Amino acid sequence: MALLNFRREERRPRPANPALVALLRGFSIEVMPRTAEKISDFRQILPAGTRVYIAHIEGTEIADMVATAARLRAEGFEPMPHFPARIIEDKAMLADWVARYQGEAGVKQALLLAGGVAKPHGDYHSSMQLMESGLFDGFERLHVAGHPEGNRDIDPDGSDARVMEALRWKQAFAARTDAEMAIVTQFAFEAAPVIAWVERLAAEGITLPVHIGAAGPAKLQTLIRFAIACGVGPSLKVLQKRARDVSKLLLPFEPTALLEDLAAHKAANPDFGIEAVHFFPLGGIAASAAWTTEHGGAAATPAAPA
Repeated sequence: MALLNFRREERRPRPANPALVALLRGFSIEVMPRTAEKISDFRQILPAGTRVYIAHIEGTEIADMVATAARLRAEGFEPMPHFPARIIEDKAMLADWVARYQGEAGVKQALLLAGGVAKPHGDYHSSMQLMESGLFDGFERLHVAGHPEGNRDIDPDGSDARVMEALRWKQAFAARTDAEMAIVTQFAFEAAPVIAWVERLAAEGITLPVHIGAAGPAKLQTLIRFAIACGVGPSLKVLQKRARDVSKLLLPFEPTALLEDLAAHKAANPDFGIEAVHFFPLGGIAASAAWTTEHGGAAATPAAPA
């Protein structure tokens, strides 16, 4: 007789959750050139027109970034490449990147962020400098980063003073330009800290819509590793609690509980600032896409199912 039973739980069809379906409408997902290569055709796993962020990790060639954006555009998706300020040497390099993305991939949207590099490679160290460059004036949409559980790189004292000051500046930028803007956040694992943060933004007069980050299905060990590396705060305890349940160690952790809680809060409070969900596919792009297809209703149906 086995002492422990590690059999995979049966996947039974779940009844549709209208609030969750509504929250997932217009979701986005993130890829890198090397992870995108593993997907033979994004049309088989994502709805047409899905916004696909392309993460630019230090050392990635711009040619690979542009090629990934061009491929996504050709398959009917909206590429949104990252522009990490601290790996951009000067305005000439930034202008070259913008021109290549626009000319070769029809890019109209961008995520501007400082980037996770300790020492800037050149003239830029913040997303605000990129916004002030004037090189994004022809873009339709600009997103900036948010951290519901704090960012020690920006506020070493554990407060959010500098983060809030920067977000107020970005909101003022949005008000004086015609760019559509939103805040896309780091992933979290519990709804309560996210709800408190979004309400804090509102109290500070920051009304930029929030695209909340969620980690797609992945092994528990993988999520804990990424969460620690990315500075996830109080909601990490959700993973730590699950890690103590040995019967669940081999099962993938899914974002269902987090997103159902946020969906319920949004349904009860229509003016709540979360506008969309952004998936970090830490367990693989296909796994995240399959989860959205299962939970997202008709709007999440892939463009060309296999």
